[in-house]
Amino acid sequence: MITLKGNNIYLRALEPEDLEFIYAIENDENIWEVSNTQTPYSKFLIRQYLENAHQDIYEAKQLRLAICKNETLEAIGLIDLFDFDAKNKRAGIGIIIQNETDRNNGFGREALSLLIGYSFNQLQLHQLFANINTENQPSISLFTTFGFEKIGIKKDWNFTNNSYQDEALFQLIHNIK
Repeated sequence: MITLKGNNIYLRALEPEDLEFIYAIENDENIWEVSNTQTPYSKFLIRQYLENAHQDIYEAKQLRLAICKNETLEAIGLIDLFDFDAKNKRAGIGIIIQNETDRNNGFGREALSLLIGYSFNQLQLHQLFANINTENQPSISLFTTFGFEKIGIKKDWNFTNNSYQDEALFQLIHNIK
């Protein structure tokens, strides 16, 4: 089991007990825009997903971890590596903090820092990338804090709220010196 610990939060592998938490996040229409979700997920599908969560990143091509508070052990969000490409040593990274009251408290920043370190040090990745709506200033600020650079804009990429939205591609290259 992966556990990455910071000062205020830790990241851990998903457990069967996370069913209700993941169900709530995946079915929150307010989050769909940032997670590129368009339809609700059933508890049955999420239960199946959790049953296969034991697969390692090389097998599943993704890694989803719960973001938990150190003090209460409460899960407050999810952070993912996706489109894992072992040959080219890269992966996409995404993060969501479920409740607005837990946002802007440094939890996302700490979680991202832990996963970036894990990606470069343990997985030996060369680069990470993130797809962010150009209007999502909090996410842009978070990722650029860690040195992610905007390398392009995908015009009219996502259709949201009856209009097309641009999506920026951000990239962080790990140069070993």
